[in-house]
Amino acid sequence: MTIIDVIIPAYNEQDAIAKVVEEIPKFLGVREVIVVNNASTDNTVKVAEQAGARVVDQPKRGYGNACLKGMAHIQQKATAPDIVVFLDGDHSDYPEEMGKVVAPVINDGVDMVIGSRELGERQKGAMMPQQIFGNWLATTLIRLLYNYRFTDLGPFRAVSWKALLALNMKDTTYGWTCEMQVKAAKQQLTVVEVPVNYRQRIGKSKVTGTIKGTVLAGYKILWMIFKNL
Repeated sequence: MTIIDVIIPAYNEQDAIAKVVEEIPKFLGVREVIVVNNASTDNTVKVAEQAGARVVDQPKRGYGNACLKGMAHIQQKATAPDIVVFLDGDHSDYPEEMGKVVAPVINDGVDMVIGSRELGERQKGAMMPQQIFGNWLATTLIRLLYNYRFTDLGPFRAVSWKALLALNMKDTTYGWTCEMQVKAAKQQLTVVEVPVNYRQRIGKSKVTGTIKGTVLAGYKILWMIFKNL
């Protein structure tokens, strides 16, 4: 049986996190849903635990920090997973689509699957114009510089545990998804995209919801692309 662990970074997602955890398909037999509490000041921890998640604390803010903490938690287990799934805690992704995200890893042995919001149905207003442009710019640069074609840097993704460890992930903030795809391209991993749907998140974005967050995220993504050349 395939062992799947799920990592969900969460910062002040008390209104969304239960929906995310509860909508993960039961038929997949997920071993553990790990909600990484990234210095929340609301009731995210209590709500996530009540929904059935295992909560791990990462007081140091940063999306990458939260993902790395989730990985560290998995590494303490006696049995390694076959696949790790990442998705956001704001209910913008559709957790019920996890089956088609993990399927190419299980059935075809690919290293990584990116859930592409560009290929799926996107609710009006779900992505800000700067997000759409940033995705286009980043994926275009990756294609030109690394000869690897992506359509999205979407957060909903599945990666084999073996490949994830080989990527030696380091980024602690906004560049996490981009770092993963750039390193996968450099290592010539087998990566496919599947269409996923995307909706308006519950609550305000901590990144694209502010000018500062948008600028910092854009800078970090571009820096990550050129840094790994």
